[in-house]
Amino acid sequence: MKKILSKLCNTYCLVFVIMLAVAALTYFMPAGQYERIEKDGRTYAVAGSFHTVAPTPQGIGAALQAPIKGFEQCAEIIAFILVVGMLFTVIERTGAVNTLIKKVSFFFAHHPKQRILFIPTCMFLFSLCGALFGMEEETLIFIPIFIPLALSLGYDTVVGMSIPFIGAFTGFSSAFVNPFTVGIAQTIAQLPMYSGWQYRLVVWFVFTSVVAGFFTWYGEKVRKHPSKSLTAKKDIVRRAELNIVNDVVVDETFRLTRAHKLVFLSFLAGMGILFYGIIKYQWYMTEIAAVFLGVTLAAAYFGKLQLNEATDAMIAGAQSMVGVCILMALARSIVIVATDGHILDTFLHAMTTGLGHLHPILASQAMFGVQTILNFFIASGSGQAVLTMPIMIPLGDLVHVSRQTVILAYQFGEGWGNPIIPTAPVTMGALALAGITYTAWVKWFLKLEIILVVLSLLLLIPAYYIW
Repeated sequence: MKKILSKLCNTYCLVFVIMLAVAALTYFMPAGQYERIEKDGRTYAVAGSFHTVAPTPQGIGAALQAPIKGFEQCAEIIAFILVVGMLFTVIERTGAVNTLIKKVSFFFAHHPKQRILFIPTCMFLFSLCGALFGMEEETLIFIPIFIPLALSLGYDTVVGMSIPFIGAFTGFSSAFVNPFTVGIAQTIAQLPMYSGWQYRLVVWFVFTSVVAGFFTWYGEKVRKHPSKSLTAKKDIVRRAELNIVNDVVVDETFRLTRAHKLVFLSFLAGMGILFYGIIKYQWYMTEIAAVFLGVTLAAAYFGKLQLNEATDAMIAGAQSMVGVCILMALARSIVIVATDGHILDTFLHAMTTGLGHLHPILASQAMFGVQTILNFFIASGSGQAVLTMPIMIPLGDLVHVSRQTVILAYQFGEGWGNPIIPTAPVTMGALALAGITYTAWVKWFLKLEIILVVLSLLLLIPAYYIW
């Protein structure tokens, strides 16, 4: 039994089993359908038009074809994600990101009076990376760097791990232009790419400020009273191993080169072109991917990567996203089976019955709750978007919740549970690198988790009036 449960904890296996279960439901669940209309280039389900239709059971053949159709329907998004993987890996291989972070970190190490700005500055930097291009798994690379750095500044292992880990997660979960969440969700919702970024920018700033403030408060507390640290005993051993005495830090042995600066300038120029194209010409997935590809080539050139190094980095970046792409196709296959079996609208009708009597604000908060529960089983931002948006978007239309608000509820639900759910691979990897037990971490993080959930519920209220 334990072996079976272990296999089902595999996200890919779980999604595939869900798809088969949905296929089986097409034999038993009443088939139904909403009438749909086209308006302003978008497809809407007509409230009150639900009616039963002839059953269309989906057998094993249809179930096995569904993931292939999933690749077909997500082809443009998959290509986009592969290019994003190329971009980040090329920039990483130039050494620009690593050097910049070390520069920021060691500046504070050598300027004690500004030390209180160390945690918020670094957290905002990682949060920005999460918000702009979906940094998540890549944070594991920086944890071994920041733990000794935090210890050398008088903080603890928790702070060292959390600066890259929680910092990037905060940006990822409250992003204003994250291609893996906002980009994919808005594509499915038939909204202009990255539209509504103004309020999302406010949301990102609020969440990042709260998280950075929390860890700054905690960091200063353990710096003054080391015994109050979650990892107090382990940190004594680590400081001894690292020869850290009285907060003495080794001298700086690196510099931000002209090549690094040009890499960052090419990225910023690309972002400028991106926003101009989106606002002026309503660029969509293909055009945005082309901009990212151009920035990738520019970063490789300015970063002085050799031809083989650049191509290897691009291939490695694309390979790192293959798992995400497969998960997206599998997640999409669930929607395909439910749609072809005419039970997707039956689900919608049942959910509408449950949420229809709620005020749109309460309905959006209920959607946040549903997304949070689903995230336990599908701890993938893009995979959850592909799976849930085809259901949640028309549901929002029917219960008078705007599509932008539905996406915001999805972002919160997909994001804030990740630091404490055992099915999130980045979380388990970060804890393993830091040597912190899962139960101790969850118990410690629970206070901040409650703050994040309450803040999410509150920030969904203005969304109703803005969108």
